[in-house]
Amino acid sequence: MRTLISFIAALLLAWGAWALSRPATPVDQGPALSAAGALMGGDTAGYARAIEVRSFRFPEDHGPHPDYRTEWWYLTGHLDGEDGEAFGFQFTLFRSALAPTPPERRSEWSTRQLWMGHFALTDVRTGQHLHEERFVRGAAGLAGGETSRFRVWLEDWVLEGDPAFPLTLSAFFADGRGGLSLEVAEGKSLVLQGDRGLSQKGPEPGNASYYLSWTRMPLRGTVTLGGRTTGVTGEGWMDREWSTSALGEGQVGWDWVSIQLSDGRELMYFELRREDGTLDPYNHGVWVEPDGTYRALAPEEVSLEVTRTWTSPLGGTVYPAGWVLRVPSEGVDLTLTPRVANQEMDVSFRYWEGALEVRGTSRGDPVTGRGYAELTGYAEAGGRT
Repeated sequence: MRTLISFIAALLLAWGAWALSRPATPVDQGPALSAAGALMGGDTAGYARAIEVRSFRFPEDHGPHPDYRTEWWYLTGHLDGEDGEAFGFQFTLFRSALAPTPPERRSEWSTRQLWMGHFALTDVRTGQHLHEERFVRGAAGLAGGETSRFRVWLEDWVLEGDPAFPLTLSAFFADGRGGLSLEVAEGKSLVLQGDRGLSQKGPEPGNASYYLSWTRMPLRGTVTLGGRTTGVTGEGWMDREWSTSALGEGQVGWDWVSIQLSDGRELMYFELRREDGTLDPYNHGVWVEPDGTYRALAPEEVSLEVTRTWTSPLGGTVYPAGWVLRVPSEGVDLTLTPRVANQEMDVSFRYWEGALEVRGTSRGDPVTGRGYAELTGYAEAGGRT
């Protein structure tokens, strides 16, 4: 998986006192936190740890795991409109525990859970990239999760199913710029990342997460932008992860990609970037066949070469903006290109997450595809600089 889960845990803990003192409103700018500082992690005492392989049960494991310090629900997708429109979207809800046990004083507002949401919608035809961040207490019905009937929400951002698939997703920007409403089918069967769902992030016991993916999910619904609502269909990718872990020493960020190819195969790969520039032994990925069978990808099987860069207008941060990805063991040679150059998330910590166009060869045959990339650690946290 994307090791963002440990980063978010540390960041949310740093923000906890501030967020719990404020009303539930979207956040425009954050304090001057750095990604490097947030990567240090926090105290793990009293929390459950991802130590060993376990069985998964649904719909229970779709819902929250409050004994772990942090978790997320992450969904990206590509949507095609009725009149040739093309969109990409990212929807992520994060839950982070501020303490391992419930508060001693109980009230409607008492909670040890903090929720954060990121929502982004990219209009490929116009090049517009809209995004929003929200912080909310896990109290008074403002945010939370249910297990017997799956539902997670942050204010009016909701992902739910009865009891599970198909899911429905509803997310609209608070300022009325637009949003989307989608039905999310299961599509291909569940992929257990790492060792049967246990994804190791470092050498220490418990420096791991439980990590599940659905790699090709049929989507249908509507997108609203500029006061116009259009019907859309497409395909999505969903990750579920929970953990009590942090990045290891010397890890300063990561590049993560997920790809859906026109020949029915998918792959995910992430590279943890180290201060000394060496390859991290915990880089890994997954390869999924058209019939849903899958296997783990070791770091030595994958080459991810940056071919161009993009400079952000927010302080001049330079991000990768094009790659050649090769998996020789699977006969894959791909060129990855952002569908829109500026898909930077200018939130409490800045990162780039956006839709990709994919072209290349697969086992000697021409192939196309679409994907998503997440690039962290290139910019310090905070608003505009």
